[in-house]
Amino acid sequence: MDFKRVKVRVCVDVNPTEDRNKVQIAVERTLGEVPLKVLQEGGKERLIGESEGQEALLRFYNLLRREQILDAARKVLFSGLTGNVIRFYLNKQVAYAGHISFSQSVGESPLGPICVEIESDNPRALIDWLTPKTG
Repeated sequence: MDFKRVKVRVCVDVNPTEDRNKVQIAVERTLGEVPLKVLQEGGKERLIGESEGQEALLRFYNLLRREQILDAARKVLFSGLTGNVIRFYLNKQVAYAGHISFSQSVGESPLGPICVEIESDNPRALIDWLTPKTG
């Protein structure tokens, strides 16, 4: 592995019709035990969390393999790469079921997505570790 520093940030809105615990479970089922804090902003509730180290991505790493979506995930991760940050979005409802479905930042998921940012000293090596080329 050619990367040392990994920081994972998660941000997800909790809609008035949603159970906060279920939203938290959706995050945990795809990204593992990320300590989440509740933020209240103008009547809206949002869960945010940060985790550090490669182990913060192990659940996601294993899910990518179980779901057999390495090639698709690789494209999404590289398309979300800017500088040292990889940004992507996960469908919240699919995440609750313990699966991965990438989505757009707005419009695609009626309840809004889970926003994930991964910062690394070598994001390309991190993507190669998460989603190695299969062909």
